[in-house]
Amino acid sequence: MAEMMAKGEQPDVLFWVGCAGSFDDRAKKITKAFVKILNHLDYKFAVLGAEESCSGDPAKRAGNEFLFQMQAMANIEVMNAYEVKKIVTTCPHCFNTIKNEYPEMGGLYDIMHHTQLLQSLIDEGRLTVEGGAYKGKKITFHDPCYLGRANEVYQAPRTLINNLDAELVEMKRCKSRGFCCGAGGAQMFKEPEKGQKDVNIERTEEALRIQPDFIATGCPFCNTMMTDGIKNKEKEEDVKVLDIAEMIATAKDL
Repeated sequence: MAEMMAKGEQPDVLFWVGCAGSFDDRAKKITKAFVKILNHLDYKFAVLGAEESCSGDPAKRAGNEFLFQMQAMANIEVMNAYEVKKIVTTCPHCFNTIKNEYPEMGGLYDIMHHTQLLQSLIDEGRLTVEGGAYKGKKITFHDPCYLGRANEVYQAPRTLINNLDAELVEMKRCKSRGFCCGAGGAQMFKEPEKGQKDVNIERTEEALRIQPDFIATGCPFCNTMMTDGIKNKEKEEDVKVLDIAEMIATAKDL
């Protein structure tokens, strides 16, 4: 973003990478897949790079409001200085926080989840999606809590899956009745409390009942939790967990 501003240019969108997409080895693959798609389309985007801090979602959900406000205000100052208007992110946690909690602190942005941007690019005729390895495969989509129930974004990811010429099969609990992967509320960063069963195992079992070839996700946290669930059930050879951006990038052989 700094380099673009120095040239007097403004991107079409700021890509908010998020902590997982920046530092987690698995989530970096989602970031790279999404960037490959944007580069393939010559879509003009920028990132904040080292100027991007955590959105503050984990701090807020864990109860540290003070730390959240510090992180949020720092991010808002940076983005407002760059006159950011439009943001896209691959993380529903960042999406929800920036969309619903930044405005009261002066952070007013038009923010989209990456599945929404990809869907809009298909609608505009700029992006064509091929089935490739996914044609005719059985895919189930796990709704991220902060994308689905919190912000009612259900259709974009499903439309993208249908564009892959795949068979979309819904789990019993989906859309407005979706079930958490177990990572929300800052649970991603700690061991679960003792109980009868871990939440991600419960969700993985639900997915496996419909015998999918792929579990599609739209969140790096969900991806981790579902991948761990598949490993727990020793089904890595039978079922793959992939972000929708990864599916589109590999289907197009980018």
